[in-house]
Amino acid sequence: MENLKTKTVAQMVTENIDTAHVFKKHGIDFCCGGNIPVTKACENANVDYSTLELELLNVNPTASRANNYNSWDLDFLTDHIINVHHTYVEENIPLLLQYSAKVTTVHGHHAPELNEIHDLVSEVAGELSAHMKKEELILFPFIKKLVQAKREETEAPKPHFGTADNPIKMMEAEHETAGELLRKISVLSNNYTPPEFACNTYKAFYSKLEEFEQDLHQHVHLENNILFPKTLELEKELNN
Repeated sequence: MENLKTKTVAQMVTENIDTAHVFKKHGIDFCCGGNIPVTKACENANVDYSTLELELLNVNPTASRANNYNSWDLDFLTDHIINVHHTYVEENIPLLLQYSAKVTTVHGHHAPELNEIHDLVSEVAGELSAHMKKEELILFPFIKKLVQAKREETEAPKPHFGTADNPIKMMEAEHETAGELLRKISVLSNNYTPPEFACNTYKAFYSKLEEFEQDLHQHVHLENNILFPKTLELEKELNN
């Protein structure tokens, strides 16, 4: 029990991705804001610790090998992030923008929050598109070079950006920006709850927004809590 109390939210999710569902259920941030003790997270979210502890202990303690991201090689993890999460964002942003435009046009006059949600969806689409390109063209190729240098026992590559810490800090700041935009959308949409008069497109829009937020949380967790710290460790090891 004490061991669980001393762990951070991020550590819990890194050790077993299925605990993310417990934290999500209780409104506890496990990606950008995950580097705080579980007890502190409960206090911040006004959640009873004993209730959360019981739910966490009931999660299967052994994550399936397929989802044991913490054991994956970093080059494999970057490919997974691109193929699963970047692809998801690229495929779903056009759909979200179409839903948003249609629902706002039809219902915006009696649900004025839709106008603000539309602006926020457009903003998060632009933020993530630019963000992912920077990862795919700059940071992730460098991470692969670090992994290659380790395998081949050669010197660490010397990037134009100095050290990996510089682009990583930028990526983390951009994660926080995107996460804040989605938090605003969640509040405006009453946690993605469509009103009684909502048509099927309206309902589909809110459902897709919630799915999009959940995917982003896992996406950011994999980077902030696993990929980035391990990249910095590897770079330090090679340079020593």
